Amino acid sequence: MHQPAPAAVAPVDPEERWKDWCAGRRAALTAATGNLALVETRWLPAGDRPDADAARTGCPDTVTVTTLTRTDPVTGEPEHGLRFWDSAAPALTAFDHVDVFDYDPAWVLEAAYTPVPGARRVAFEHIRDNGGTRDLVVPGDIAVTVDGRDYTLSAFDDDGSLLLVFGDPTNGDSTYGAGRFLFVERTDDEHRVILDFNRAFVPPCGFSDQYNCPMPPRQNRFHLPVEAGEKLPVFRDGFPGQH
Repeated sequence: MHQPAPAAVAPVDPEERWKDWCAGRRAALTAATGNLALVETRWLPAGDRPDADAARTGCPDTVTVTTLTRTDPVTGEPEHGLRFWDSAAPALTAFDHVDVFDYDPAWVLEAAYTPVPGARRVAFEHIRDNGGTRDLVVPGDIAVTVDGRDYTLSAFDDDGSLLLVFGDPTNGDSTYGAGRFLFVERTDDEHRVILDFNRAFVPPCGFSDQYNCPMPPRQNRFHLPVEAGEKLPVFRDGFPGQH
């Protein structure tokens, strides 16, 4: 019996995928535990263990409490804390949108990736550490050429994903002053990755001062403006955003 030919599958338009990504970003930012809802990060004394249920006692119904852990940069010991999220937070209720550059396929770049054996750590300054640094695991080097200049970038391990913190001359002008974030897209070839700067995004500290975000190290600073991705969050009623 003659079998009908399978229907042709229309190729996915990269710009439409990017628009879906933008919509997903908005949904994540405005969620009850999204970046805009974080109103307090409370670190506990050494040895104390967080109790989210107890901490939530007496809070309004709009508040969610979660726990978190980090490593003390001086002692190397784990630090425990609590985060308080409020779905009625002023930043969340005043939020309008995030400004973005127009989609530009020229900012989708192929890069070479060279894994580095072992848990190599690279020092990243953090925005609220008063010049101090925290060592983050950077599992490989990313080599890319931008506007004729070669770069070797350091993206750190973020729960199994590669997260690039980068800076460029737009920072403090049309984009967030401390730099932006970009998740690195892996491919079937372990030595090849994609940097789609159309998906560069404002870090969490651009939405709440309760985050302590890493800042771009020297090797992750581009010489030309990266006019792709998110610019800045926009708020209504004169609400002072993080710039």
